[in-house]
Amino acid sequence: MGKRNTGRKLAMQILYQAELSKHPATKEMRESFFDHHQVVLVETRSWASELVEGVNSHQKECDALIKKYAIGWSLDRIRPVDLCILRLAFYELLYTDSGHGVVINEAIEIARRYAAMESPKFLNGILGKYVEDRCLPVSSRE
Repeated sequence: MGKRNTGRKLAMQILYQAELSKHPATKEMRESFFDHHQVVLVETRSWASELVEGVNSHQKECDALIKKYAIGWSLDRIRPVDLCILRLAFYELLYTDSGHGVVINEAIEIARRYAAMESPKFLNGILGKYVEDRCLPVSSRE
């Protein structure tokens, strides 16, 4: 498994822990998590931390997009793990150089491992519609 792939999974777990505790994912929380899970590679820790910090900083923007594209779903109806995966994916789509195909595939793979059986399809629909609306040239939508 790659450093970025592992970093995404760790970031989602940290965000999930923070979501359940209703407290932001602080640096201390991240470091404790990394130590407990014996994350040794500096690059993996760094990428996971960047993602968590980014989601924390841009949660309002990510949540606004989730509300817009999760048609008929309020944030409080979305399972916490799905919400964390969506926030992470939207942050990556908006603020990193990760390719949109990679981001969606990674979100689906994380959902397959950590979320409910129907979650991958749910997340794919939301993220796919966003990418279709915002990221793909008009000519490729035909």
